Amino acid sequence: MTYAIIGTGAIGGFYGGRLAHAGKEVHFLLHTDYDYVRDNGLQVDSCDGSFHLDHVNAYASTADMPKVDVVIVALKTTRNHLLSSLLPPLLHERSLVLLIQNGIGVEQDVQTMFPGVSLAAGLAFICSAKAGPGWVSHQCYGSINIGNFSCQDNGLVEDLAEDFREAGIQTGLVEYHQARWKKAVWNMPFNGMTVALHTQTDQLLAHPATERLIYEQMMEVIGAAHAMGVTGIDASFADQMIATTKAMVPYSPSMRLDYDFHRPMELEYLYHRPIRMAAEAGFSMPKLSMLADELEFLATTV
Repeated sequence: MTYAIIGTGAIGGFYGGRLAHAGKEVHFLLHTDYDYVRDNGLQVDSCDGSFHLDHVNAYASTADMPKVDVVIVALKTTRNHLLSSLLPPLLHERSLVLLIQNGIGVEQDVQTMFPGVSLAAGLAFICSAKAGPGWVSHQCYGSINIGNFSCQDNGLVEDLAEDFREAGIQTGLVEYHQARWKKAVWNMPFNGMTVALHTQTDQLLAHPATERLIYEQMMEVIGAAHAMGVTGIDASFADQMIATTKAMVPYSPSMRLDYDFHRPMELEYLYHRPIRMAAEAGFSMPKLSMLADELEFLATTV
């Protein structure tokens, strides 16, 4: 299958780079480092083995890109308004759009923009950052789960997963709603808390008070998921996420990096939307609601 990467940063650069390194046809949309990557290629420094792509199919506009079988969207959700112009040149009648983005409600809104387009969610568990022009630093993990949102051709989703596996990426096919809320169990506490307390993941779990608060926030997400009718997530998953994060390298999640570099934070899909959805289902999230309010304050003081 052929691929287009929309958002060649920490996530799109890593997964797109791995696919290209494995011999897949991949076309990359770039912005500020388009000239650099066109002339110098793409470097991926990875705990699983570094590599350099000497020749990259690099573009400054999707209008110049070919139609592809799979479009991987790795933009921040704060830029999803751009999809109305970015996506159409890349799509043929059977194209699948994989949204590797944070939060709850993303696919529903993109589907409203593109009613007939097949969508899937990519839930990545990865520590990766853009270290410079054409340079991705992958520190640890890297697996991805794919949840089918609206694709009627399950074979296409299975082929996508197989291509990821051939590229050396641990890939699972999972139920969409459960996967989105499972990702939120980690994302909602750690993204916001690293910003509010100006710290990294390891320090949050090194202090009993903040570890307890992280756990209580995780349980709020699990309670919200249950209120929404999602099954298969319980306290043991929160325990697993705590243990996994303790084993990670010290890490600044994407929201912390966005705050540090004075970029908009993804507050709508990571906080406001799931909190509203839970409230409509009769479940309150007081600790995460307070965190969301703190983040709103910080967003106005950047």
